[in-house]
Amino acid sequence: MKLPFLVLLALIPALAGCKPQATTPPAKIYFVRGVVQKIPPDQRHATIKHEAIPGYMAAMTMDLTLKNPNELSGISAGDEITFDMVVTEDDDWIQNLRRTGKSMATSAPVWRIVEAELEVGATLPNHTFTSESKRPVSLADFRGRAVAFTFFFTSCPLPEFCPRMNKNFFEARKLLLADPSAPTNWQLLSVSFDPGVDTPEILSNYGKFYRGDNADRWLFAVASTNTLASLGPKVDLRFWRENGSISHNLRTVVLDPNGIIFRQFDGNDWTPQQLAEAIREAAKVPRQ
Repeated sequence: MKLPFLVLLALIPALAGCKPQATTPPAKIYFVRGVVQKIPPDQRHATIKHEAIPGYMAAMTMDLTLKNPNELSGISAGDEITFDMVVTEDDDWIQNLRRTGKSMATSAPVWRIVEAELEVGATLPNHTFTSESKRPVSLADFRGRAVAFTFFFTSCPLPEFCPRMNKNFFEARKLLLADPSAPTNWQLLSVSFDPGVDTPEILSNYGKFYRGDNADRWLFAVASTNTLASLGPKVDLRFWRENGSISHNLRTVVLDPNGIIFRQFDGNDWTPQQLAEAIREAAKVPRQ
């Protein structure tokens, strides 16, 4: 699961000297077998525990997107299915769902609720991470600024998961930096939940891939196991190791200058414009 990003890093010098190609790489389509774990009411996603995809990703449980919700007709949690996973340069989805077996018990992880998720308006306790420069950095260091933070890991394979979070941060930052009327007291923080792999050196190179040499108000960091155990439940971050990789949900949080939760974004259905607007509004909150 470390291969995709490491290969990408190796190619960056060569790519720098190449002229942009006019054609877009064709979509890759993988045939996959799995078991449906959960279907949300909107039927635009389905949580599926799928087998390994040779040459691409390990077996894991993921919340996968459907272009056509009608494909879930007649399918319910526990059903064995086959489907095609379509992966483009910046997107992924599943299609051609077919039920192949009778319903069986689902096996998604059972979460023991240790503490309730904090709501908007609650103060998020301080937490400390290790930054890409190897220095400790804490949420308290950003008091007086609006802080938007999200979670990722560098080996994440699907474009609409961790890569989309980072692309959205890139676009939101571009919007804010280009707006002369936007406040300047804000900060982006991308936090890895894979401390065993995502060293400061890896994070520094990964960060440069998304933001280039301009690190203005965007920091990459990694959380320790103890920090994740404390912070995760407070912001409803859920992740677990499965077959050599990490299955996880997506959480993005905006804090106001006082460290109070101003906005929370679930999943990946939000836009850079929405994040930029939330940061603008959060930054206007007076410092207490």
